[in-house]
Amino acid sequence: MSEQKIQIIRNHTKEVISSSIETLKDYLRMPTISAQNKAIPETVEFVAKLIQDTGGEAQILDDLGGNPVIYGYFASGSNAETTKTLLFYNHYDVQPPEPLNEWKSDPFEPTIEDGTLFARGVSDNKGDFIARIAAIKVLQQLEGGLPCNIKFMVEGEEEIGSPNLAPYLIKYKDLFKADACIWEFGMKDEEDRVNMVAGIKGMAYMELTCTGADIDMHSSVGAYVDNAAWRLVQALATMKNNENEILVKGFFDGIEEPTQQEKDVVRNLPFNEKAVEKLFGLKRPLITSAKGIDPREAMVFHPTMTICGLESGYTGEGAKTVLPKNAKVKIDCRLVPGQDPIHIFTSIQNHLKSHGYDDIDVVLINGQKAYRSDYNHPFVAHVLNTASAVYQNEPVLAPNSAGTGPMYEFGNQLNIPIVSTGIGWVESKAHAPNESVRINDFEEGVVHMAYMLAGFSSAITTSTGQLEATK
Repeated sequence: MSEQKIQIIRNHTKEVISSSIETLKDYLRMPTISAQNKAIPETVEFVAKLIQDTGGEAQILDDLGGNPVIYGYFASGSNAETTKTLLFYNHYDVQPPEPLNEWKSDPFEPTIEDGTLFARGVSDNKGDFIARIAAIKVLQQLEGGLPCNIKFMVEGEEEIGSPNLAPYLIKYKDLFKADACIWEFGMKDEEDRVNMVAGIKGMAYMELTCTGADIDMHSSVGAYVDNAAWRLVQALATMKNNENEILVKGFFDGIEEPTQQEKDVVRNLPFNEKAVEKLFGLKRPLITSAKGIDPREAMVFHPTMTICGLESGYTGEGAKTVLPKNAKVKIDCRLVPGQDPIHIFTSIQNHLKSHGYDDIDVVLINGQKAYRSDYNHPFVAHVLNTASAVYQNEPVLAPNSAGTGPMYEFGNQLNIPIVSTGIGWVESKAHAPNESVRINDFEEGVVHMAYMLAGFSSAITTSTGQLEATK
């Protein structure tokens, strides 16, 4: 029966793919860069109108600051008491496209080549949103219409750390109330297995600035004037050693030990070191190799400290002999459950002071806590089982992603299980030049979402018998 249902959904999906890709192209042409406050109003209007044109209700929430949050609602075609509500989380903002010279095509003019669609934001996260809208269109064509209630939260600040999202979740908690949530992203790995996560790492993103003078100086004065760039580099070297060990006192405070089940799951996650080295063109071995650490455990269970960018003095073509007046560095620390971004920020401040670098200014740009869903919740099993049936390839589910998003706020405020799955692939290159999704993966993602939604209410009801229906 499931094979027959999937085939029916596949047939209807083929009818909406062409128009859905054209809609996606229109969406991708909007340079919705939250970091630069570009194209926000027109993108908000586009998303809200698309929800309405698909037969849903849309509200634009903009009363609490930041870029607007869009609420969407599609009512089930059934009035049964067992009808449940699924919430989709997506975001309409994208990363800046730089470096532009590394793109093979205009990042905001969608280009299809050999069955692959290239554009900024196509995999993170505009493509997934359009795929979910397409799944709704498919289900609307079936007898009985939508088998469950569907809600959307589409925000516009995910790429800058969702700094204003929590107040919206608190104020509009009842509006976004649901029985479960599908998160924004997912991808196929090098063996075409769909990779999903049931959680996410947190983050503390900071900027450190060392100022030594009011103006840049001739480099000859380096004989007697301290160099802000050298001072910042030396300060950074006290925070992490040559063995890639983080040396900041208090950095590891509060970390929650993973469960034995989570450890067992992670040990069995697929990981192809050679494929990773080839994908990124790595010039040195993985840092976990020298430390004798399983890279899968590091990816899921270990916090990180990464220099994201350094800026000082002259870096243009040719030579300019200056002693820089200041130096800046941007750092992100990916956090695991139990770590608090404010505590990490304070610990780094205290570390610098204790090492004689109290003149270095530290600013916390944004911070988010890590989150993991209950691995044993029936919703997790339902998403896995439907993916296995649609993709005909066993999916891979990790306790959490190595990346970050505002999942903690959802879990904390809405108290619902969350699984992240999507239409990306191993070479999607989110945040990098030539971001892409494959058209076939988009189509399969639509089929999976439609099939998952088709059995959502009954799977949750029969498995728990206690989750309250939400309308």
